[in-house]
Amino acid sequence: MPTEIKEKIAKKILSEAKGYLDIGFTHSLNPYSGCAFACKYCYVREMPIQKFKEMPWGEWVDIKTNAAENYRNEILKLRRNNKPVNIFMSSATDPYQPVEANAALTRRLLEEMIDNPPDLLQIQTRSPLITRDMDLLIVLKERCEVLVSMTVETDREDVKRIFAPYAPGIKLRLKALRELHDAGIFTQAALSPVLPFTPDFPDVLKGIVDRIWIDTLMIGDGLMGRRSERLGMPQLFETHDLSKWYQKDIHLRVEKYFKASFPGEMIRISKDEAFPIIKHEPV
Repeated sequence: MPTEIKEKIAKKILSEAKGYLDIGFTHSLNPYSGCAFACKYCYVREMPIQKFKEMPWGEWVDIKTNAAENYRNEILKLRRNNKPVNIFMSSATDPYQPVEANAALTRRLLEEMIDNPPDLLQIQTRSPLITRDMDLLIVLKERCEVLVSMTVETDREDVKRIFAPYAPGIKLRLKALRELHDAGIFTQAALSPVLPFTPDFPDVLKGIVDRIWIDTLMIGDGLMGRRSERLGMPQLFETHDLSKWYQKDIHLRVEKYFKASFPGEMIRISKDEAFPIIKHEPV
C-alpha cells in the first residue's frame, strides 16, 4: 500500500496524558502523525486527526522532524519546575512503523532521552524494528524505568491478515520480545485488542514477557465499543465466522484462561490496570 510521507515542524512533542493514559503517565509522545500499519480496528481512525484528513488512514504519515529538539527543550523546562515525566510512546501512531527504518526519528529521541531521561518510558509498538535500538534501550534502562509493550493481538497469522494485513508478522514480534527480554528489558505482551487465538497462545508467551495486558474492542476503544462499531468490527467478525470472539465479557474469559498459565499479578486488564509503573532492579 503506497504511503504519502511528508516532513513537518511540530510545535510540541510531549502532550499531556489524558483518558486511557492518565493512570501512571504524565505525557504521551508521538514522533509521527499517521501510521502505515493501517490496522482495521485502530481507534485513531475515528479521531479528529484522521476525520479531517482527505486521505485514508494508513496512506499518509507525517514526520515530526524536530521531535528530538522539542523533547530536549520540553523536558528541561519540566525538570526546572520539578515536574514528573512518565512517557507513553506512542498513543496515536507506531514509533517503529516502516518510515522509522530510514527516518530514525524514534532512535534520535532515545538518544536524547539518554542525556535527559524521563522517569518512565513505555514504548508501545507492533514492530520488530525496535530491536535495532536495543543498544540505546539497555543504556536508558539504567537511567529510568523502561518498559517495551509489544502488541500481539493473536498467535494466528491468518487472523492477523484479516484485521491488520500490513502489520509485521506475529512470529517476528515474538522473536523481538524474546530478544528484548533476554537483554534484561522489561517486556509486556499487549493482547490489544484480543483477537481469536489458539489454545497454545499462553505457552507461546512463556519466558519472553514480564507482563500480559488484555484489552478488547468493547472496552478499549475509548467509547466502550462505539468506535469499534463505527469501524465495522461486528460485521468483520461475523463475515469470518468469528462472532463468538466479539462479546462484552471476552476480556474476563481471556483473563481466566491466561491466569491458568501465569501468576495472577502478571495479568492486567484494560484501563484500570493499563500501565502501572513497576519498579524493578536493573539487570
